Amino acid sequence: MQQKNIIGYEKEYEIKEHPSIKGLQIIEGKSNFPISWLNKQGYCEYQLYLEYMEGIKTPPTPEMTHGSQIHKELEDIFKQDSTPSTFEDAVEASKSEASMSRECFVIAPEYGIRGFIDEIWMTPDEIVIIDDKPGRTPYQSTMNQVRAYCLAYKDMTGDDRKIKGALRERGTSNLFWIEIFTPEVENEIKFTIDRMHGLFDGTKPFIPTKNPNKCRSCSFKNDCEHAK
Repeated sequence: MQQKNIIGYEKEYEIKEHPSIKGLQIIEGKSNFPISWLNKQGYCEYQLYLEYMEGIKTPPTPEMTHGSQIHKELEDIFKQDSTPSTFEDAVEASKSEASMSRECFVIAPEYGIRGFIDEIWMTPDEIVIIDDKPGRTPYQSTMNQVRAYCLAYKDMTGDDRKIKGALRERGTSNLFWIEIFTPEVENEIKFTIDRMHGLFDGTKPFIPTKNPNKCRSCSFKNDCEHAK
């Protein structure tokens, strides 16, 4: 499988920073949030409010720092043996010869999402989109994150190949969860994405978790009025 280092994209977008919500952008005239926020939304929506609406900052946890180190090491190794390519050329070439890429940026202005796929396998028969996570448990929040990457990839390319989303145990080759991106799954993630936009435009409330275990381990617990 060829290794393609994605270094550019043919299409450019009009991008502005949101005037009041940190990290939110206005792309092609519509609010656009990082797909990684879906992981936080599934954990506790009020985290999103505190961090991005109120601008409360917390130091990175040891787990986050360790994960970032592993991620960078894998990326550096990949770049050493990869061939530079535009996103569009890599997608087209993969229809006849399999390839893989890391840190592949995808964006879907229509749905208001963007993000970097940890790893993507593109073969003549299927696309496999992989997100690396610590542990081996497929939480709803992490599954939603991968599903949004699948949606963004499909929207960018119009690719009619089978698309699969997968979660992989960080630092290993263990794919502990994988699913086909079916029309039913696509509709489910669109519904969740619509809710996210409702949070940011004020039409839906940020709902805090009711799980006290999540509250106890939350880095925002000292600033949260709902902490248990």
